Amino acid sequence: MVTITDMSLSYGERTLFKDVNLKFTAGNCYGIIGANGAGKSTFLKIIAGEAEHGRGAVSVSPGERVAVLRQDHFAFEAFPVVETVIMGYPKLYAVQKEREAIYAKEDFSEADGLRVSELEGDFAELGGWEAESQAGQILSGLGIEEADQGKVMAEIDESKKVRVLLAQALFGNPDILLLDEPTNGLDLESIAWLEDFLMDFPNTVIVVSHDRHFLNAVCTQICDIDFGKITAYSGNYDFWYQMSQILQRQARDQLKKREEKSRELKEFIQRFASNAAKSRQATSRKKVLEKLDLEGITVTSRKFPYVGFKPEREVGNKVLRLEDVSSEDGALSRFSLTVNKGDKIAFVGLEHQAKSALFDLIAGEKKAAAGEYAWGQTISVSYFPKENARWFAGGLSIADWLKQYSPDQDETYVRSFLGRMLFSGDEALKPVDVLSGGEKVRCMLARMMLSGANALILDEPTNHLDLEAITALNDGLAAFKGVVLFNAHDHQFVNSVANRIVEILPEGLIDRVMRFDDYLADQSVKALRARAYHHERLLI
Repeated sequence: MVTITDMSLSYGERTLFKDVNLKFTAGNCYGIIGANGAGKSTFLKIIAGEAEHGRGAVSVSPGERVAVLRQDHFAFEAFPVVETVIMGYPKLYAVQKEREAIYAKEDFSEADGLRVSELEGDFAELGGWEAESQAGQILSGLGIEEADQGKVMAEIDESKKVRVLLAQALFGNPDILLLDEPTNGLDLESIAWLEDFLMDFPNTVIVVSHDRHFLNAVCTQICDIDFGKITAYSGNYDFWYQMSQILQRQARDQLKKREEKSRELKEFIQRFASNAAKSRQATSRKKVLEKLDLEGITVTSRKFPYVGFKPEREVGNKVLRLEDVSSEDGALSRFSLTVNKGDKIAFVGLEHQAKSALFDLIAGEKKAAAGEYAWGQTISVSYFPKENARWFAGGLSIADWLKQYSPDQDETYVRSFLGRMLFSGDEALKPVDVLSGGEKVRCMLARMMLSGANALILDEPTNHLDLEAITALNDGLAAFKGVVLFNAHDHQFVNSVANRIVEILPEGLIDRVMRFDDYLADQSVKALRARAYHHERLLI
């Protein structure tokens, strides 16, 4: 159990946490949510003992082991993959290494014999004989194939390193599991495996995530960070969201009533302050006005960007046709597809490089090695690539950067547009080459909105976004009247935007006009996937 008592933390004049009192108990999964900068990651670091807190106390029950999802993807380059996972249980790993070192000695003394006998008992008690098997099962569940499990960490790509570090945190049944954005870098299939794992996990889980479906699937309580306070709500994310809307509505109504009362009192005071007959009443109302605490009524610190795509031209009957298209890197081979008016297609599945290669080709970023494709004459395209670093080279300010893509060059227009994307005041003058991942995504979305395109291509647009921005983008694409082709790892995002699902298989594809949840439940789809991948694992 984790107990937090009167915990406060300030940086200079900024208060991050104030008088926090919480208990995290076994059998529960706690989702930590809040706006960017609210202190979610800092809060996890405080519990893990990796960051100091100010006043108050943070305690973990004696003897309980805390496991943390590590963010340094290159910290274990010299170690084998399976060994890196076992490191997640430090006590077992220390026993294992000492035991191996003694057995490796050429001169085996009596003392060594006594010590190794003790270690054998500890090794068995800690589950050492099952460690490699358990590590392999977790790695397989997270999509790390057996061939990669035998490699050294330096030999696998970064997306797989992320999964190995997640397996490290999950390994050995820790008493308290701290996960900061565990679904980042995972495909939908691996996220589903992680959801199942955490739902069956008997101990304490504290997780920060921007994935609404994931929070709904695994969380028994939501802890909302707002205005320096952390408020716990029973239930999952959807329950919290509905409750927060009710509380915010009540707060707004209360604030409106107090503002109306304040205005009436001010008018009365102004009107009768110089009237001797009414002066006592005016003085009385002035005292009432002074006691009105308008600043004490807070609604929420969260800010939602405005995301709305308005096509300049209606989509015609001919949208896009691809015939036997292949990419130069070999990721996409003999791909054929017809995109129709009204389509919002989610490209899903395990062939991630093929999806990005397809988007690069039809967006004109790269040339096809074979085959051909053609957009309809009425179609104008705007593209959101997965990798956007090249768009932000140079030292332009955000305002000047966006002005390059604006049909209206008026400074006021561009600055007002940036304000809707949460770049207000001097923030619009910030150089684009120092922006965070989330800020760059908002810039790219602003560029797309200004394009007036009627066909949007988006390759993993929810990466780096907070829950508020994901919700705004979700609503903007759902309301969009044009064509959308996209790939995302957010289940709820895919299910609420897409009306057609295309899965690129190692050979061929599956194409269904249906919602994502219906696609997952479709028995014919399950059979096709089983044959394609030679196993029974589901997509999600």
